[in-house]
Amino acid sequence: MNPDITPAVDDDAPALAGAIVLHAEKVCETADHLWRVLGDVSIPIDGLTDARQQHKVTFGTESMARIYIYRTIYDLAQSEVADRLENRPALLKHLGLRKVPTQQNLSYAWSQFSDQTKTTLEAAAKGIALEARDHDVISDALVPIDLDEDEEEADDDETDSAVSRAHVREHGSKVVELARRHGFAEFDSDRAENRVYEDEQILDLFANACLTQGSAHSEGEAGWFLEENEVCDDSTFLRVIKQFATPTDEEVTGSVQELQIEDIVAFTELYREAVMTSFDAATENILQTIRHEDPFDDRHVVAAVDFTHVPYHVWPWIDKDEKIPKAEYPPMVSGYKDDGEIKYGYTFATITIVGNEVPIILGIEPVKERSGWEPEDAPADSKADIVDVLLDRAQQYVDLDEVLLDRGFYSNEVYATIHDRGLVYMTPVPKYEEDYESIGKIKSKEGVDAAVKHDVPFAIDGELHHTAEFLYVPATDEEAEGSYAVFVTNRDHVALDEIKHVANSYSRRWDIENQYKSVKAFLPKTSSKDYRVRLFSFTFAALLYNLWRLTDYLVKVGTDREIRSPPVVTARTFVRAVGQSLRQGG
Repeated sequence: MNPDITPAVDDDAPALAGAIVLHAEKVCETADHLWRVLGDVSIPIDGLTDARQQHKVTFGTESMARIYIYRTIYDLAQSEVADRLENRPALLKHLGLRKVPTQQNLSYAWSQFSDQTKTTLEAAAKGIALEARDHDVISDALVPIDLDEDEEEADDDETDSAVSRAHVREHGSKVVELARRHGFAEFDSDRAENRVYEDEQILDLFANACLTQGSAHSEGEAGWFLEENEVCDDSTFLRVIKQFATPTDEEVTGSVQELQIEDIVAFTELYREAVMTSFDAATENILQTIRHEDPFDDRHVVAAVDFTHVPYHVWPWIDKDEKIPKAEYPPMVSGYKDDGEIKYGYTFATITIVGNEVPIILGIEPVKERSGWEPEDAPADSKADIVDVLLDRAQQYVDLDEVLLDRGFYSNEVYATIHDRGLVYMTPVPKYEEDYESIGKIKSKEGVDAAVKHDVPFAIDGELHHTAEFLYVPATDEEAEGSYAVFVTNRDHVALDEIKHVANSYSRRWDIENQYKSVKAFLPKTSSKDYRVRLFSFTFAALLYNLWRLTDYLVKVGTDREIRSPPVVTARTFVRAVGQSLRQGG
């Protein structure tokens, strides 16, 4: 036994564990992350028994005790603890470690802890988890150890599937309420105190409209028919939705559509600021909720940026041949091609975490494009500015490494914006007629099916900005048999044996296509021309998508499932649960 460590007597264990938890309670009052709590809580080591010779060890009793508490809270094997410490620098830092202990370090240290010391640390772990839950640092759905003192063990004859479903229900109900509190609460219509309908009731209607792909009219009509007093009429519903998107003390007189285009665009910026402020706050809440699990701790964090369009089924012309446009056509609507057909709609850009991470939308930016029916000097957003704003949003929350973009973003200015941030970019080349000679050389070499062109210059204002790599790989589209796909990336000197791996990594961007399908499935119907309604609808649908992903993530963590496995909680089930939660809460 180490003479420097005083062994604890049995009666001291509850008192020592209680002292640790008491200090953890104080730490939880200011901490926003469980790791910070574990790093800052005081652990009196003279009450612990460690039989190692302290002058010979690299990791002292206190650091090994903190890791033991972390292991107990998360219910991890020694190998899992070692892997997490190896792969999560932030965790290492928060626990006060300057280097990574091996599994052997952990195993030996803990084998030298007395049974009494382990009992003390395990009691402290449970108490810390309870305090963290009660102070909203974590949700109990995230912690594998049992936080409910009165919970009875499941019957032995209960099937595994029944146990699993019970856990999903238990964790799901908790995190749906978490989603409601952290997401919807950030939207404030700023109406008078004597209002008849609370914001939550309006959001309840909106959630129901998202579930059924209904509308303000259908929800109001249903409330009237069913004599539900908490359901307002459709005009009140739409008025409050507009107020969610209107800044405090800002008045828009008359119809928005009657304003000049410059004024509409100016007001659009105000609407965007109001709605995005709420969305960003809700996103921050979501990430704070799951950050203690560090879901974005992959060594290579990838985001995807893309445009999507919400259709607007109205022709913009009075007479296209005579080039006479409709005077009050919504200025935020633009034309786009879909399967070769010209369509019209509102455009939104998003940035989303993809790959092996939780697919959360980190930023939304409404896009103003100049259309053929607008004046030559009509304002329009540049793609480089949009990407810059979205990267600003995303990098507030996560440390990005790479950005994947659609071929529509092929632009020297876009690439310069990303390169200047020290990030890697990758995107397909939309047309590669100039590269036919290079492709021909690939095809002429027997046994060679991929190639790379190094150090292709990209210039801004006539000056070399950076160089990039052009990758040539066989197209995977069956209809394009024998043709090649071309990608551009600013990676350093891609080697021949890396070409296919790098090109295949672009497939991670397809997460964003699935995301848009889900978001659009949440969109309620509306015929409103008021941009505030359209902007709020898309943003709220994106928030529902994030909250669904949050709920599914927390349920998977709570039931020990793979994060990237198929959803345990489907999007439709989630929206129904949110609607029910809102009605019960209201």
